[in-house]
Amino acid sequence: MKRGDKVSQKSIKKVKIMPNKPDKYIMKNWKETAIKYDRLVFDFEAKGAFLPLIWWDKTFINLKKDTFGLPSYVGSIRQYNGGNHEAITCITSVLGATLAGIDKSSQNGYNWAAMCENYFNSDNGEDLFLNTTSSESGHTFWYEIYANLLINELLYYYPNTGEMERKSKIAADKWYEACFYLGGNNDCADFNHTAFDFKNLRAFDNGKWKEPEAAAGIGWLMYTAYNKWGDEKYLQAAKWCMDFLERMDKNPYYELLLPYGAYIAARLNAEQGTNYDVEKIINWCFDGDSECRPGWGVICETWGDYGCHGLCGSLTDWGQRWDGADDGTFNIYKEDTSGYAFAANTFSMAAPLIPLVRYDSSFAHDIGKWMLNAANNARFFYPDALPLENQSCGFWAADSNQVIAYEGLRKKWDTRTPYATGDAIRYSWGAIDLGLYGSAHAGIFGGIISETNVEGILKLDCLKTDYYHTEAYPTFLIYNPYSEIKSVEINAGHEAVDLYDAVSHKVLKQSIKCNTFVEIEGDSGIILVLVPSNKQKEIINGNLCADGIVIDYMNSFRG
Repeated sequence: MKRGDKVSQKSIKKVKIMPNKPDKYIMKNWKETAIKYDRLVFDFEAKGAFLPLIWWDKTFINLKKDTFGLPSYVGSIRQYNGGNHEAITCITSVLGATLAGIDKSSQNGYNWAAMCENYFNSDNGEDLFLNTTSSESGHTFWYEIYANLLINELLYYYPNTGEMERKSKIAADKWYEACFYLGGNNDCADFNHTAFDFKNLRAFDNGKWKEPEAAAGIGWLMYTAYNKWGDEKYLQAAKWCMDFLERMDKNPYYELLLPYGAYIAARLNAEQGTNYDVEKIINWCFDGDSECRPGWGVICETWGDYGCHGLCGSLTDWGQRWDGADDGTFNIYKEDTSGYAFAANTFSMAAPLIPLVRYDSSFAHDIGKWMLNAANNARFFYPDALPLENQSCGFWAADSNQVIAYEGLRKKWDTRTPYATGDAIRYSWGAIDLGLYGSAHAGIFGGIISETNVEGILKLDCLKTDYYHTEAYPTFLIYNPYSEIKSVEINAGHEAVDLYDAVSHKVLKQSIKCNTFVEIEGDSGIILVLVPSNKQKEIINGNLCADGIVIDYMNSFRG
């Protein structure tokens, strides 16, 4: 890649089918949604059916102090007391609020971040962060990995909180052992299993399903550990994980970890000089042709009168089949296929994919386009976006601000399409299909997304979820969905900066302060880096740097 050559954009096949700009454009204020969600769920005095949602956990399991619990679903019959709560709900509620700008280490006299330490399962001797405070590992990769991933994301914003840093190092060493005993010791790690049995240091298979995307989540944990503590063993383990994904020729997507593999592959290519196939992994995340969980991917359809492009979940719920062509081309799904998109999966996908473009700007266009569709259409998870007849629990009126989302959105329910619902009532888990575990993830959108002066053009913060990155200047992905050039207002701050685009490899404006306008070509994306004007720019190891800080990973693209 030579300086001055615009980066050729790579294709995400499903995104090509999506509209550049959603037909019915109504952008929900995601930051405000996350802030109001936080206000409701952490309110011990909230009044109304099934309120308050929060309770004090005084069980002293793992951590000898009061902590808190939140139900995964409103009205959950399995929760609302003691230690019956999940990391996927509680840690994410703290993290989501943090991403939206709330200091959860000092809010109303409480350090909510520190309380999340109780998910380190020490009382049972496991010494792992797990999804509940009295879990046992070795049942399902994604739940067990995700809890560790969430705690490390939280620690990025609250370092040196309690004993979490030390405990996260213990957990990282255990996940390194898992990589080692899964074949890393022979440079051929195999994650095509259901889970890892830490007690016996061996793979576990339940004979029902496999979760090979574990390689992506563990790879993220290992590379994070390397960036935190500098031990080369973690870097080696991250490569074992990515080598496994590189060897695979069939889609390993299971739940929500695989996008982290795309991110780590891009980052290793940029920072460590590897050559992993980022394009293959990203397309796996979207396609819906997973071998281990058929139909899991990104929706690319209009359901009834509602565009649902960009939402993530099951494209083939209830056993319908994916309509892909044998010649490798991609077809729209047949009219009779069903589908079930999930709030948590949709929100979480943005966390690794938006920062990915810093390390591989050849995906700026398609990731920007996907995010515009996902951010617009994710509003349909919320009660105020659909008629009452198109949702299962429109009767619940205690959430006056409509900030708790349904667990998911079905393509069809009887004659209604789409239909906002969940699994709580269907499987008798609770009285309401509105889920906190998904709603908590909305803070990811809230932290990343800002609207601009042009309707339909978003400014996406590429650093917000780029956890444990090296020093960087403010960086934003901006996609123009229109066919013509648009002039987008940028607040450059009070110190003079140069506006640099890592897609065109050009300085767009020099020595700018306060508000200015940047022209963006039609149907294109830019990666805007705000570089202090007094910094000397030079090429270091093939990348463009300013005062030694990379502003353009020019040498990171797979040939």
